[in-house]
Amino acid sequence: MSTALVITSSALGEASISSQLVKETVARLQSHDPDVRIIARDLGRSPIPHLNIDSATALRGTEPSNEAQAAARSLSDELIAELRAADTLVIGAPMYNFGMPSTLKAWFDYVLRAGITFRYSESGPEGLLRGKRALVIESRGGLYSEGPAQSMDSQEPHLRNLLGFMGIADVTFIRAEKLAFGPEAREQAIDAVRLQIGERIRDACRKAA
Repeated sequence: MSTALVITSSALGEASISSQLVKETVARLQSHDPDVRIIARDLGRSPIPHLNIDSATALRGTEPSNEAQAAARSLSDELIAELRAADTLVIGAPMYNFGMPSTLKAWFDYVLRAGITFRYSESGPEGLLRGKRALVIESRGGLYSEGPAQSMDSQEPHLRNLLGFMGIADVTFIRAEKLAFGPEAREQAIDAVRLQIGERIRDACRKAA
């Protein structure tokens, strides 16, 4: 039985385009594989705490010395267990001020742990979560995949680097762009993304068959 870790990170709840598209992606996954196990994390509704002195200390490998450090270590272990169990990651990532939401960055802060999800070797860092694939659905008000604003995109390159650092190199980005360019452009963008999602899910299911 395959397992998908589904992460949404928007602060907008049901009004979020990225979360709506993630929901549709999960439905398509289940239509192709009714037995797929879904692990869901809504970081907008239940955010991961941002790093502080206790959590940063606990996640660096030091044995917890107080309750706050123990709680941070326990949460990190739980999140990493979910990540390890997953064959596929589906991540909803809206663009906030040219980057990912801080809630999603906090999730990465808790799962990127030396010796567990990556390690340093003589040849440099090595990801320890190889063999997984990720589908990242991005929502953006403007156009950042090309044109004059492309250099301002601190979202997609950062996400690719973080996933790759853990060894997840099979990453597909699907972008819903120009959502703030008016109703017609918004609808066209969302329809295009729906088609891409369907194609990616079909391709992934063929490879897994």
